[in-house]
Amino acid sequence: MQRVCFLLKVRADRLDEYRERHAAVWPEMLDALRATGWHNYSLFLREDGLLVGYLETEDFAAAQAGMEATDINARWQAEMAPFFESLDGARPDEAMKPLTEVFHLARPLEPC
Repeated sequence: MQRVCFLLKVRADRLDEYRERHAAVWPEMLDALRATGWHNYSLFLREDGLLVGYLETEDFAAAQAGMEATDINARWQAEMAPFFESLDGARPDEAMKPLTEVFHLARPLEPC
């Protein structure tokens, strides 16, 4: 299982609306994420707009490609793009560049 972390920047004037949108993610979008292998997907938002995303997946490239192939993702990305800074013409999902993991403390193994 791959653990993937990425950073994006939400526009300061759109923080409240961004939170509202993610409090009510479309059910079809949630279904598509699950169906394409996105697990334990979390977004963390700092007051200055720094967004930290984390997910687990078997294959991040395949999970991204799976979402790319869905109509719901295209609609979601088009609606969410105006919330972000520095996308340079990319969609938010295209701007998700995974960070390199440098440390991980795993849970201890459960006794048998």
